[in-house]
Amino acid sequence: MNASQRSRAPEPTAGGARPRLQVFVIAYCAERTVDWVLDRIPRTLSDRYDLNVLFLDDASVDGTFERARAYARKHPELPIEVRRNARNLGYGGAQKVGYAIAIERGVDMVAMVHGDGQYAPEMLPTLVEPVRRGEADVVFGSRMLTPGGALRGGMPRYKYVGNRVLTVVQNALLGTRFSELHTGYRIYAVPMLAQLALDRLSDDFDFDTEIVLQLLGRRARIEERAIPTFYGSEISRVDGLRYARQVVTATALLWLHRAGIRRDRRFETTEAFGSRRR
Repeated sequence: MNASQRSRAPEPTAGGARPRLQVFVIAYCAERTVDWVLDRIPRTLSDRYDLNVLFLDDASVDGTFERARAYARKHPELPIEVRRNARNLGYGGAQKVGYAIAIERGVDMVAMVHGDGQYAPEMLPTLVEPVRRGEADVVFGSRMLTPGGALRGGMPRYKYVGNRVLTVVQNALLGTRFSELHTGYRIYAVPMLAQLALDRLSDDFDFDTEIVLQLLGRRARIEERAIPTFYGSEISRVDGLRYARQVVTATALLWLHRAGIRRDRRFETTEAFGSRRR
C-alpha cells in the first residue's frame, strides 16, 4: 500500500458491519489505577464499534497484571483481553506490541490510553470520531488547545514550559503548527500504521516523536482535539532532559534526511514531506 492509498476507517456497511476498534491500555506499575481507568472507558462505544480492549502490562513489578485480570472477570460487559510482556520492553516497545496485534487482526482503529489515568478515557468517543468518518488518519488529544487548561489540570509548570518549548522548536523544524507534539493520547487508523516501519523506531519515550515523523512523511492527515488535563500522584518515569535531547535530535535528523545531507534509515520509507495540522 502506498501513501496515495488513503487509510480510511470504514463507516458501517450496508450489511450492518461496525468498524473494529481496539482500545489499547498500556500500563506499567499501575496497580492503583487499573480499576479507575477501565471503569471510565465508555460502554457506549460497543453501540457503534466492534470493541476490544487490549490491556498490556509491560512486565510490571507490582500487581498490575493480576488486578487487570480480576477486573476482566468481574466486568464481562467490557470485552477485555489482558496480556503481560515477559520482560519490560519500554514505552515504545510496548506500543509496538499493541500496534502489531491491531495490524495482524485487521482492526480499523486503535486508541491508546495510559494505565495511570493521566488521559481521560471518557474522551474516546469524541477522539475516535474523525477517524471513523474517514476525515483523519490520526487524532491527537491535545492538552494545549484550551488556553490555560493544562496548568489548571495540575500539569507541573516545568513540564508545561518544556512541552511548549519542544513543540515550538519541532514545529519550526517540521513546518507544522501543532499545539502539542507530546501527548500520549492518540487514535490511529490501523491501515496507516501498517504503512510505517515501526520496528525501526525507538523503544523509549521518544517513540511518540519518531512515529509522528514517519506519519508526516506518509502525508498522514493528523487532527488535534482538545482534552482535559489530569495530573495525580503518578510517578513520572521520563528523564526530561534526556527526552528533550532525543526528540530534538530525531526531528533535526529528519530535517537533514529531507535535505539529502544525512541519510537516516528510520525515514527511508517516507515519501514527500507535507502533513500538517488542520
